[in-house]
Amino acid sequence: MADAKACAARVERFRALMEERGYDAAIVRNNPDLRWLTGAERLFDFETAHTAIITADRLWLHTDSRYFNTFQERLGADNPWEMDMELVDAPAWAAERLREARARVVAVEDTSDLAFFDALGAECAAVSIAPAFPRMHGDICDLRMVKDAEEIALMEHAQRIAEDAFEHICGFIAPGVTEAQIRNELDNYMLSHGADGVSFGTIIASGPNGANPHAQPGERKVERGDLIVMDYGALYHDYHSDMTRTVCVGEPSAEQQKVYDIVRKTNEECAAAIHAGVVGSDIHELAVRIITEAGYGDYFKHGLGHGVGIEIHERPNLSRSYHKPLPAGSVVTDEPGIYLPGKFGIRLEDFGVVTEDGYEPFTRVPHELRCIPC
Repeated sequence: MADAKACAARVERFRALMEERGYDAAIVRNNPDLRWLTGAERLFDFETAHTAIITADRLWLHTDSRYFNTFQERLGADNPWEMDMELVDAPAWAAERLREARARVVAVEDTSDLAFFDALGAECAAVSIAPAFPRMHGDICDLRMVKDAEEIALMEHAQRIAEDAFEHICGFIAPGVTEAQIRNELDNYMLSHGADGVSFGTIIASGPNGANPHAQPGERKVERGDLIVMDYGALYHDYHSDMTRTVCVGEPSAEQQKVYDIVRKTNEECAAAIHAGVVGSDIHELAVRIITEAGYGDYFKHGLGHGVGIEIHERPNLSRSYHKPLPAGSVVTDEPGIYLPGKFGIRLEDFGVVTEDGYEPFTRVPHELRCIPC
């Protein structure tokens, strides 16, 4: 059941923003934002099937019969949301609630589709109201950056599942198994040991495929001497984990070990530099500088990290284009890599919470290069 106290605090944070902006009401349809505001876990899927209207003193929620009972179960009898599954299109439903609320300034998320937005205007005209519709450009996403204790606990739990899966998969890998077989075994282990799903399409990239940061697992068979990049995560109660470990089948070559040590150094020095208030792009540039000084600057081109939460990629970011400070309570990845075309790739990724004093990774798997006996 949803943590009523945590969800009430999230709603109040949003209402404070609404008051600051002069919004009489806000329409929310983005599923991750609704999950955060309502606390209804393991309910939202790929459909945009729900509409919430939030005012200073009302919380309305419209859904349909596929989800209504689950909402009631997840939120409990004493929840503050006025829920219904009225057989009416969302724009007409919303217009009627806005009329009742006498709302003149109604914020709408910029993720809303144009069909909904156009129909909303027509339905408002039909009930003789003409509110202004300022756009919210990720305002709730910005609020979601700062995680509460419940969110931290869910991500830590998801990470424990992922780490158990890492230990399991290291015992499964052997010369002759394919990348796809490793992916299937890893995913199946997480799903059978408490995960509700996988965080994203699991990346298993062996040998030269590891030089492609987002390589898709295929039929390539693992060989002795391969490095294998494994980037994956577990989903638990709608919250994600994210980790990458690179393992070696057998003993690494001198070049492989040298590059691995550079990536490890980058990960650890960047982690030591993260704290509340530091600018995301500055941490990314630190990673670039370390790798460049080691002679591999041409082989690290992606961002150092990203936020994690209800979505696998959230704000804030550790990238060249993110020029904002990291807030305390945000959760970010630290994932430098070096990718040598035709040879191999190496990435080392942790994720954890930004604090006033530093960075506390949820990831407990050691940084030493794991060698698979063969």
